[in-house]
Amino acid sequence: MSRQSFSLLKSLGRIASGSKTQTRSVTYMPRPGDGKPRPVTLIPGDGVGPLVTNAVEQVMDAMHAPVYFEPFVVHGDMKSLPEGLLESIKKNKVCLKGGLKTPVGGGVSSLNVNLRKELDLFASLVNCFNLPGLASRHENVDIVVIRENTEGEYAGLEHEVVPGVVESLKVITKFCSERIAKYAFEYAYLNNRKKVTAVHKANIMKLADGLFLESCQEVAKKYPSIAYNEIIVDNCCMQLVARPEQFDVMVTPNLYGNLVANTAAGIAGGTGVMPGGNVGAEYAVFEQGASAGNVGKDTTQEQKNANPVALLLSSAMMLRHLQFPSFADRLETAVKRVIAEGKCRTEDLGGNSTTQEVVDAVIANLD
Repeated sequence: MSRQSFSLLKSLGRIASGSKTQTRSVTYMPRPGDGKPRPVTLIPGDGVGPLVTNAVEQVMDAMHAPVYFEPFVVHGDMKSLPEGLLESIKKNKVCLKGGLKTPVGGGVSSLNVNLRKELDLFASLVNCFNLPGLASRHENVDIVVIRENTEGEYAGLEHEVVPGVVESLKVITKFCSERIAKYAFEYAYLNNRKKVTAVHKANIMKLADGLFLESCQEVAKKYPSIAYNEIIVDNCCMQLVARPEQFDVMVTPNLYGNLVANTAAGIAGGTGVMPGGNVGAEYAVFEQGASAGNVGKDTTQEQKNANPVALLLSSAMMLRHLQFPSFADRLETAVKRVIAEGKCRTEDLGGNSTTQEVVDAVIANLD
């Protein structure tokens, strides 16, 4: 072919594609039946939960995503999980969840904790990262906090010994510590992460946190390509607010992980934009990653201006979990475009948009 003919073909190709080179990447080769719509258990939750879960439903419908929802009415002040909920999650394997309010005091156990225990959702994952166009104090933040979800102080094992004396138990086991450490290193390996940092307080709780550290150290030896280090939790908090870019994947016991994840989320852009989920060997529950204020204020609920971004990004994680990567990519791309444009933001991100206006903008930006 002559050089002149080749140039002509290139010119015609640019005209046909609107002066842009069109490429289509092959994401994965599906198995027969992979396109069948999947049922997902839905817990709208309390406060702004129904607002943001409805936002996800609208976007899924607009994308024609191959999922459909089975909703359950659940409120945080219920004494137990409603009948049929666990059976639905065990059947569907996947759940999308709005925030559940946990009563303070009064002896009412947390349904969030109960759900994790009943389904053995031993790993909580929160991804805290800078979103282009969203101002934050630090740049180059991309931290994944992986927290043990079933034991430790946060498990709620406490009782009143005698009136005025309460005993709260912190139980740490080698089995659970090794399991969460292995999950953190597997995550780092599969996602091309370079470093895992174990967060602890073994200088004071020498036996409990010491066992957690020993377990992490043993697992780290099996992943020589991934750097491993350790940090005491109070120093960790200081380092997070000073130089968060030094952290990559963080693995923590239960209570520390909740504090570290919310701190990292605040640094990266706010809890309203950070996705996350809880996963075990069989089941997964996806929800807003960082829990601070996740049920919203009364005024946010009344004005219908809750931020749906975190749950939208969590639902993208859910789509990847269900092996629908192209739908996950479309959703993430649309959300990031809306954030980058800066025209449509809720109050927590410095704007005055309603939840529905953000949803409409995301739908308009879908490829």
